[in-house]
Amino acid sequence: MNKAHKRLFCFGYGYCAGYLADALRQDASWTVGGSTRSEDRRKEMLGARIRARIFDIDHPIADPETFFNRLTHVLISIPPGDYGDEAFRLHAQDFVNLPNLEWVGYLSSTTVYGDRGGGSVDEYAEIRPTSKRGSRRAKAETQWMSLFKQHNVPVHIFRLSGIYGPGRSVLDSVRAAMPRRIEKPGHVFNRIHVEDIIQVLKASIEKPDPGSIYNLADDLPTPSHELIAYACELLGMEVPPLIPFEEADLAPITVSFYKDNKHVVNEKVKSELDVKLKYPDYTSGLKRCLEVDRAG
Repeated sequence: MNKAHKRLFCFGYGYCAGYLADALRQDASWTVGGSTRSEDRRKEMLGARIRARIFDIDHPIADPETFFNRLTHVLISIPPGDYGDEAFRLHAQDFVNLPNLEWVGYLSSTTVYGDRGGGSVDEYAEIRPTSKRGSRRAKAETQWMSLFKQHNVPVHIFRLSGIYGPGRSVLDSVRAAMPRRIEKPGHVFNRIHVEDIIQVLKASIEKPDPGSIYNLADDLPTPSHELIAYACELLGMEVPPLIPFEEADLAPITVSFYKDNKHVVNEKVKSELDVKLKYPDYTSGLKRCLEVDRAG
């Protein structure tokens, strides 16, 4: 990537976008902006030298022609609704024929694959979501990919497994209120540490391949009750007993989590983007989270 000035705008300046901004701004050639729904949050972002804009379905970006023409990179990390992605619905045409646009990244989810009965899925697997969240993500993916197919907009799709990191891990859940350890035999899920998400995004920015789709996942799909037990051990807390899934009386959103069972294959980010995961399993990732927590 050359050293010409780069301008990134993040639709939805949340957890991942914040980490990406911090990583990119270590290089003085980057300027970063982002959107939020909250005026208080906008003021916080401005105080951190993030060029902040209010954005939601009722508040599109003002003066889009001038605004978008300056951008070289765009990250979309807004949860979609029933009609897909808000940024696409309001600004799709503004992305067409931009003179400086080098890279667009859409943060999707592995929920688009649905349930595979514990089988493996790579980026070439059929999309067949089994949840409302997965269906929304699939629709948003189709929307953004249409800009690549029809107008050669440099869109990249990143399908994220369960995101975790400092301040957002099972360690925090255990500290706040001990989660129940639910046992559903054979059920596993992947996760991805936020530092590894940023590794992949930076690698893609440095080596764009428009139209590409990447799975972001660790190497060790694991039952959730094992994570809780390990977090308890790290924190020196008693490990709660297992509760059979059939006896757990779970909320609908939790039931949907246990409905999907698959092993997400991550070889593409390794072979095509030369990424070596910092945290290939939950033990190394949670140890890192604890180190950051204790460092303050």
